[in-house]
Amino acid sequence: MNNQVIAEPTELNRSDYLAALLASCGSAESSKIGWLAELRSRSIALIQEQAIPTMRDEEWRFTDLSALLQHSFQPAAGVVADSLVAAVKLPEAMNSRLTFVNGRYAPSLSNVTGLPANIFVGSLTQLSPAESDSLQQYCGQQPGYQEVFTALNTTALADVAVVWVQKNQIVNQPIHLLFITVAGEMATISQPRCLVVAESGSSITLVQEYIATSEKVAVPYFCNSVTEVWLSENAEINHTRIQQESTNSFHVGKTAISQAARSRYTINTISLGAQLSRHNLEVFQTGEATETTLNGLTKIGGVQISDTHSAIALNHPHGTTRQLHKCVVDDHARAIFNGKVLVPKAAQMTDAGQLNRNLLLSSKARIDTKPQLEITADNVKCSHGATVSQLEADEIFYLQSRGLDIINARDLLINAFATEIIVKIPVASVREKLSVAVINPF
Repeated sequence: MNNQVIAEPTELNRSDYLAALLASCGSAESSKIGWLAELRSRSIALIQEQAIPTMRDEEWRFTDLSALLQHSFQPAAGVVADSLVAAVKLPEAMNSRLTFVNGRYAPSLSNVTGLPANIFVGSLTQLSPAESDSLQQYCGQQPGYQEVFTALNTTALADVAVVWVQKNQIVNQPIHLLFITVAGEMATISQPRCLVVAESGSSITLVQEYIATSEKVAVPYFCNSVTEVWLSENAEINHTRIQQESTNSFHVGKTAISQAARSRYTINTISLGAQLSRHNLEVFQTGEATETTLNGLTKIGGVQISDTHSAIALNHPHGTTRQLHKCVVDDHARAIFNGKVLVPKAAQMTDAGQLNRNLLLSSKARIDTKPQLEITADNVKCSHGATVSQLEADEIFYLQSRGLDIINARDLLINAFATEIIVKIPVASVREKLSVAVINPF
């Protein structure tokens, strides 16, 4: 028996690892868009001063990245078969689908012919110089751009999935943003980027999916994604984000949202895949009377680790936020939830509620939960809480007494627990697909 123990990488090792990762895949080919080069240069400077986080860092104290450091990742390349895209197409978005493969635009797998003329859905490189320059004020400008994995994504910035909705445009059909990772013969990294701009009075529904070409791949890969969302005054976005990567992969995602006055933003985050996943969800209020709804569902098993970190920064009065995040954890898996709601003195009349509910299906499963409010305003209505429970033997017995076997009884109770999140998704085919995936993730 080999009892050799792999030592925890030192701070210096983690700095060296990040530098090597930057050298191997952090550079991007030249672009006609000059400001992209400026963003990359800024991020390279940030990366050179940082290291891969350790469990001594407060924001990463429950999530061990040592497994990630065991691999030397190279830039991803490859193509994907039309048959895979056909299998994941949404009937409601047959002609409003944008596909990126390993972070690069795939025009042959995309179809946006059904969208109105005054909305752009495509690659940043398809825009005219004047149009792309008008997006410079948005790309890479959200607070938190200096975070290590966000900055790493920006160092490789060459292509961006863009959804740009003009003023007062109401888009009734959902827009499907499909990001596919094609694993290679060696460990690879892809770094997809997405930019969503909803101008004043506009309204859209987004379904954003991260998938792989296979449920299990022989060689691991790393998907490091960033999505920036900007809502102008009175804009509305309903956003569903689904992460169902291969179980032999790593996924780190950032979703950063900026909300202007009276805007309304809803996100439904579903995390099912990856050996280790992390989603940083950050909302920044830039005007009064915003409405923010964060719904989340994590379903993991085996030895998976899934980490959700959210932060809602309220800086103006009359904001309303609601957050409900649920975790279903089986086998030896581990889920982490850390949710922050920041209510400074300027954010008077805020109404904020946050709840994390967790269901452990195994005695070896684990959840680390930390809902938190930081309030200095004195005229607010805020609440937060967390619950951890197991399947009740009495409930299983009751269902068995009605003719169900123990497996179907458990599945029914799990589905009931998860349905509260799934039913909030506005696209019927997505709801149906996820109802099955919660019971059988792959």
